[in-house]
Amino acid sequence: MSRRCLVAVLVVTTGLAVAPGPVAAQSEEEAASLRTGWGEPSLQGIWDFRSITPLQRPEQHADREFLTEEEAAGLEQATVDRELELLLRPPRRTRAGTSVDRGEDGALGAYNDYWLDRGTTTQTTRRTSLIVDPPNGRMPPLTAEAERRRAERAAYRREHPADSWEDRGLNDRCMFTTGLPMVPSAYNNNVHIFQTPDHVAMVIEMTHTLRVVPLDGRPRPEQPIRQFSGQSRGHWEGDTLVVETMHFNRLTSLRGSTPDARLVERFTRTAPDLIEYEFTIEDPATWTRPWTARVELKRTDEPLYEYACHEGNYSMEGILAGARAEERAAAESR
Repeated sequence: MSRRCLVAVLVVTTGLAVAPGPVAAQSEEEAASLRTGWGEPSLQGIWDFRSITPLQRPEQHADREFLTEEEAAGLEQATVDRELELLLRPPRRTRAGTSVDRGEDGALGAYNDYWLDRGTTTQTTRRTSLIVDPPNGRMPPLTAEAERRRAERAAYRREHPADSWEDRGLNDRCMFTTGLPMVPSAYNNNVHIFQTPDHVAMVIEMTHTLRVVPLDGRPRPEQPIRQFSGQSRGHWEGDTLVVETMHFNRLTSLRGSTPDARLVERFTRTAPDLIEYEFTIEDPATWTRPWTARVELKRTDEPLYEYACHEGNYSMEGILAGARAEERAAAESR
């Protein structure tokens, strides 16, 4: 993780990273190399989806869909400067406070910047957000039902932060599923795609989530087993792979959705080193309308790294023990 981040910073700082230009005309051999032996577009390989382009459009950009070249370059240079500042400043001891996730001067508390790999570049399209629909680049409003669910969850967590491990989120329990959909995060922003005539498999580096997508037209079972990664079916529409995923586990949430959400993903190989990845999430119980985002998957020669989470899950032991200690202290004070 850290090596990728350091290399990215040094490359941009020394001016070796340049914005991609127009794709040159491909020879017949080059075009053939982008297809599998059975004639379908090849999506195989390891792909990197790091980007500093935010999922939702920042409010200061209002209705602006794209940055200018100068604005994108300035944003990327500011990101590089900030990474170098955090890398080179003197070490500081993390102190317990209201949040272990926040340190001084906007730095992290739990991790230092060495371990993060968020990238230093915007999308090549220079969009102001990954969300392309709704046109304002932001998630649609929540339904009244979703607002009620959110308020009930927040109230319960205040009263029952750690009665048992089941009161903690899947992140604390090392059970969270990633790559549904694929969006840039703090680190491990890579996916390894494998392909056969009948299946596509995706190994997401973060939490090593494995998704296996049948392409043979098999029907969905009438009473499906609801899995963390849902139940996927794929098919080709021209040169675009379309994957529809439904029937999620009750613990799975796609940015706040219910288990009845529907995720539709589209993978289109647009260049030797680029896949356009588009996804749409539909859940009438959560949002007032579906929403769609686009993410660039860029080819990389970097390997996937193991995601070990916190081995032995010692944090859970500490969280529950701390909660019991607080309860004893409260009882004694009464």
